[in-house]
Formats: sequence, C-alpha cells, structure tokens
Amino acid sequence: MGRAISFLTATRGKGRLHWTDWVSYTYLIMGVFLMFGPVIWLVLSSFKTPNELDRFPPRFLPYAQETAEVPGFDEPLLLFTVTEGEYAGEVVAQTRRAAGRAEVVLPVDPENRIRLQANQLEPIEHIAFATENFTSLFERFNFLRFFWNSTFITVTATLLMLLVNSMAAFALSKYEFRGRTSVLLLVVGTLMIPQTVVLVPLFLIVTELGMFNSLWGVIIPGAATPTGVFLLRQYMITIPDEILDAARMDKASEWKIFWRIIIPLSAPAIAVLAILAIMWRWNDFLWPLIVLTQSENFTLQLALNSFQGELQTDWPSLLAMTVLTLLPIATVFMFLQKYIATGIASTGGK
Repeated sequence: MGRAISFLTATRGKGRLHWTDWVSYTYLIMGVFLMFGPVIWLVLSSFKTPNELDRFPPRFLPYAQETAEVPGFDEPLLLFTVTEGEYAGEVVAQTRRAAGRAEVVLPVDPENRIRLQANQLEPIEHIAFATENFTSLFERFNFLRFFWNSTFITVTATLLMLLVNSMAAFALSKYEFRGRTSVLLLVVGTLMIPQTVVLVPLFLIVTELGMFNSLWGVIIPGAATPTGVFLLRQYMITIPDEILDAARMDKASEWKIFWRIIIPLSAPAIAVLAILAIMWRWNDFLWPLIVLTQSENFTLQLALNSFQGELQTDWPSLLAMTVLTLLPIATVFMFLQKYIATGIASTGGK
C-alpha cells in the first residue's frame, strides 16, 4: 500500500509540481473519469425509482420523495413545501393532482382541503436507495437459474478451450510435420473471418448434431479458437526443446511431457487465455440468442434482453440486473488482471 501511495504522489519537481506533473495528473484523472464514470452512474441509477429515472435533467444521486401517514388516508401521502402564497413555508401532503392544480392538506389538519397551483409546491426529497429493484429480481425472475446457465457455459467452455487450444499449440510449436506451416497460416487466416460469416453453417451443424436449444450447443462451437491457438503457440516456442529431449530420454511419454512440462511452463499464457475466455463467454449474446429459445436455458445476457419490450422498458430491473451481471466478471478481472499484462509481455517479449 505504501508503494502505491508513493507512486501516485511522486512528482518530477522538487518541492513543487512541475508542469509535466500537472499534465500527467490531468491526463490520469480524465482517464479514470472516462473509464469509471459510466460504471458509477450505472450502479447509482440501479438504485433509483422509475420516477427518478424519468426525471430530466437527471441527477447523479438517487433521491426519493418523503411521505407521511395522514389520518383518514389509507396510503402514505407525498410531502411538499409551499413556496408562495398564504401557506408559504408550510409542509403539506398532496391528496391528488390534476391539470396543473393540486389538492393538499396540512398533516395536523387533514380535514381542511387546500387547492394550490402545482408550481407552488416543491417536493421534499432525501437521498434514498431503492433496494427493491434488486430484491424484486429474485421474486419476478428465475435469476439463479440464469446465473447457473451462464456460469456453467463459461466454466465448461473455458476449460475445453484451454485443453484443445493448448494441445493444438503444442503440436504446432514442438512437432515437425509436413504441412505445419500451412496449418498455422490457416489458423491465422481464420482470425480475419468475422463471426457473422459462419453463423448460418454453424447453426446448421449444431442443429444436425441435436444440440439446438441446449447449453452444449453454446459450449462446443467455442471449444477451439484461433486466437488461443496462436497465443499459446507463440509462447510455447520459447520453451527450450532441450527440456523435451531430456524428458524423452527419461522415457517420458508425449502425454506426460505435455502435462508435466508444457502446461506448467506455459502457465502465464494459459492464465491470459483463461481470463479472456471467461470474459468472452460470459458476455456472449449473439450466439446464445440464436441457439437458445427456451427461457429455462437463457443466460444472464439473454435475460437482460427480456426487460426491453416494444412499447416500454423496465429500466429499474434492467439496470439492477446489469449490475448483478457485471459483478462476477468484474471480480474475476480485478483479481486476475495482473496476469494479463505479465502473460502478454512474456509472450511477445521472448
């Protein structure tokens, strides 16, 4: 912690800030604001009521209007402060409003109905977090089911991707065989093919294999990726061949060489690919939307789409579920992001 503080407070000037310090800190502050500003706005908006979300101009913090129990009324009434007229400065409770006019009562005298112009009333508000936006998700939607589907697809697809890609990278980096260069060029060439080009043939294959509307129909097509093969292959090239030759002299099988030598030495690159694969699979929307049609198989990303209708959108629930969807992937990235920089640097630098 001390090193982080000393790094953040380091200056070029002695005793005072140099002009380069001002430029550096201004650039860093603007970068932090641009990156985290929308996220903070999303989190705070998820705690706002529908009326607060519809307010223009919008406010940064979530506010809620104060209410009071008034004798003679079944529901709590909204509280206002009268800004002008005979009752200026009085706190009143609104009973109804129509056509720019409001009927209010004094909380201490609920029998006396007072009619005022709506522009004479200023709402009494306070900062309040609408936690019911989150609790209602578990009552109205099968959130845990969607969460399990996303977790199962992400974990299973990531493990399969690491296994298949690492085996392909091992073969392309450590074995000499005819056509190896052509296979490598084919793998690299597929990086330039957009996913939308192969959606139709991929859909037909998944349907013929009986995996339509199944979680495996989402998992299997992503079991091998050219990005993962190329990344791991570039890293495995840096592993000395002498280590493998020594293992073969000790009569180690190729499978044991792969598990006992290649995999441990390729851990930084595998960690990078694992983090990227988790983010890819967790945030995937297009392919699950095509393959999955039954709601019990939906992922969190597809469940988010159900909050948006043709005529209206349930913004409080949509924002709350977006925050819950971001939490797992943000947590994974927070604790494992250092491996991305380390793995990429070691992959491209050796």
